[in-house]
Amino acid sequence: MTWHPANPIRHTIPETRWPTRAEAAGSLLFQPIQINSLTLEQRTWVPAMVPWRATADGFVTRENLEWYGRFAQGRPGAIVVEATGVRDIPSGPLLRIGHDRFLPGLSELVETVRRASDGHTRLFIQIIDFLSVKRRPEPAKYFARFLRLDERHRRALVAATGDDGWLAASEPAMRAFLADAPAELVEKVLDERELETLTRGYRERVTDTHLPHVEELPRVLPGIFADAAGRAREAGFDGVELHYAHAYTMASFLSARNTRADGYGGARQSRVRLPLEVYRAVRERVGDTYTVGVRFLGDEVIAGGSRLADAIYFAGEFARAGFDFLSLSKGGKFEDAAQPKVGHAVYPYTGESGYECMPTVRSDERGPFGRNVSLATAVKRAVNEQGFRTPVVVAGGIATFKQAEEILRRNDADIVGAARQTLADPDWFLKASLGRGAEVRRCTYTNYCEGLDQSHKQVTCKLWDRVQLDEPNVSLSHDGRRRLLPPGWNAEGTEEGEGMKEGEGAKGKG
Repeated sequence: MTWHPANPIRHTIPETRWPTRAEAAGSLLFQPIQINSLTLEQRTWVPAMVPWRATADGFVTRENLEWYGRFAQGRPGAIVVEATGVRDIPSGPLLRIGHDRFLPGLSELVETVRRASDGHTRLFIQIIDFLSVKRRPEPAKYFARFLRLDERHRRALVAATGDDGWLAASEPAMRAFLADAPAELVEKVLDERELETLTRGYRERVTDTHLPHVEELPRVLPGIFADAAGRAREAGFDGVELHYAHAYTMASFLSARNTRADGYGGARQSRVRLPLEVYRAVRERVGDTYTVGVRFLGDEVIAGGSRLADAIYFAGEFARAGFDFLSLSKGGKFEDAAQPKVGHAVYPYTGESGYECMPTVRSDERGPFGRNVSLATAVKRAVNEQGFRTPVVVAGGIATFKQAEEILRRNDADIVGAARQTLADPDWFLKASLGRGAEVRRCTYTNYCEGLDQSHKQVTCKLWDRVQLDEPNVSLSHDGRRRLLPPGWNAEGTEEGEGMKEGEGAKGKG
């Protein structure tokens, strides 16, 4: 069950006025911006989204190529390819870049975007590391196989039951008893991490320094990220975005909850140490003129987590180190995620922090629109005051030209990202620039797409995934029920293969 604010208000998608072609041409949104040696033709940005289209071994598929090619047809200033694993380890149907064998597919992806956008869109790839997260186990399996019993458990059983016979009981007897024991008794016997593993699944933390592979992360990660960035450059990507956001390894080093005692946790300057070391290794590998940016959190939105003051500090350090852009997100943490069902893994976008990452129209009085802008503004102001002009990317509930242009006019950010709105209509930037904004299919912010992601299903949008399913050569989902790509759009005429006019279904749907 996903978290929602108490007594939520169901917001409607606000009316908006789209620009004429002349107004669009004179806007800031459709003006170029320099990022290191690159020039983006416009300040429109498609943030990383995970569409679940790679092979189980992390290779690029035809469906990946079609996905990114379709976004490129809308000619945004930049597209960021989904979170792509830097290690050569199994990670399900997510792209990987941890070995040279992935290069041919990634190179083809780059060429596909070049062709589809006629060379107008720059392409970055987001590279990520993550620690182990296991599925919530069946209680019987957990007590039989995974729980490591010791003297502490015997004493706890004696205290909980009043029977000192547990001091000499056999392990099989203890395991069998705990497997059938009521939850209240189990809670008295297991420690906090054991109880979490039973009820939510096992999850590694960067603070688990008793585990050798976690303890050595500061030693190995700079080289692993540098190798991945080198492959990205070799594949032809215009740059890399280091993923320091949400629930994953690098964000966890930045988190105020990082209490490592080895110089990589505790105070802010220690928590930012590894992220800066990773950046320096990447920069050394790819060179000064190659674009290296970062995605990080303006607010973790969890108890004891990092807040805006931390983000401002980190942003200053990132800008000083030489990052080429700063992309802000919010929340998306494991710590407050909803309890998963047995056999499922915890999903970091189901708690309050996850909601703040992807708010819906069921919201508080602020609604889901532009909810992260204040974070980006504060970061940009602070970075600029320190003498840096590092471009800041803002995203989160931005879906109209008016919203985007006002953000830029106020100097609240330098580049405007839109994920869910671009999923709803990959051509929306192009339509707005041509004075045809009335044809934009507008996101309704119900998070239908996020629900598919949570279930590890191929991500689509409810506004187009069941339209013209019998269209010739249409790519369908594995179950054959949904189309995998939005209908095409012809800038000279109307949308191709669409069963409803652009914009229909944009209001009043759940």
